[in-house]
Amino acid sequence: MNTSNAVLVGQFIERDSALHRLDPRIKIIGLLMFMIVIMMLDSRSGYTAATVVVLIILLLSKIPLGFYFRGLLPLLPVLILTLLYHTIWGKGQTILASYGFLQITVEGILEGIRIVWRILLMILPASALTGTTQPLILAQGLETLLKPLSKLRVPVEQFSLMVVIAIRFIPTILEEIRRIRLARRARGFEPSNRNPFSRLTEFIPILVPLLVSTTRRADNLTLAIEARAYGDGRHRTIFRPLRLTKSDLIAGCLMLLSIAILLVIDFYLSNTHI
Repeated sequence: MNTSNAVLVGQFIERDSALHRLDPRIKIIGLLMFMIVIMMLDSRSGYTAATVVVLIILLLSKIPLGFYFRGLLPLLPVLILTLLYHTIWGKGQTILASYGFLQITVEGILEGIRIVWRILLMILPASALTGTTQPLILAQGLETLLKPLSKLRVPVEQFSLMVVIAIRFIPTILEEIRRIRLARRARGFEPSNRNPFSRLTEFIPILVPLLVSTTRRADNLTLAIEARAYGDGRHRTIFRPLRLTKSDLIAGCLMLLSIAILLVIDFYLSNTHI
């Protein structure tokens, strides 16, 4: 697969790596635990250690780092707005500039950097999960983890399939937007170089064909599921059941050890907070 047009979340990249061979349940549990730890971090040392862990995960996936960084480009407006919001509205004592009730403080800037840093530390491992796990295997792992909830009459099978389909549709929808924009340019439409707020109105004509295309894809997917007699997914047999191996257990232990080290660094070995 060509990764030049890669999307950060929802795109599976075929590689021969330890992360690709890892049991999806281990990866899902590890991602959830890592995200919880990221929400608990409160120091620069903790964030730095978490960054090292994320880089190790990305390198173990054997997916080019450029794929992850290019995938962050669509998120730049959100990240910039988050940074600006905390920079302008953040409270602090060290004021750098002020205009009326608006003021820029050092503490606000640091808070904005911390929030953006936290977002990146959660998005990149999630992209590594979807990039190293096939959608059907990911659904199988999620379904297995949620299996105890089926005793409470929770539609685990349908929920797992819905989540995976929603994740898988992210790159599909973005690719459809790209095709519509190329088709409009081929018909003589050229986007203007006006300010970003004015350019937002230029995306309105894209919404109608995007909605039609997405609806058509959803209908085709529904017909495909019904043609395969999927039903509600209960009592469905699995060709290759998931089995934990020694490598999966070792990976799980390393995951727990990494989380413990992060907590120790953050709560005990750090004196400078961001």
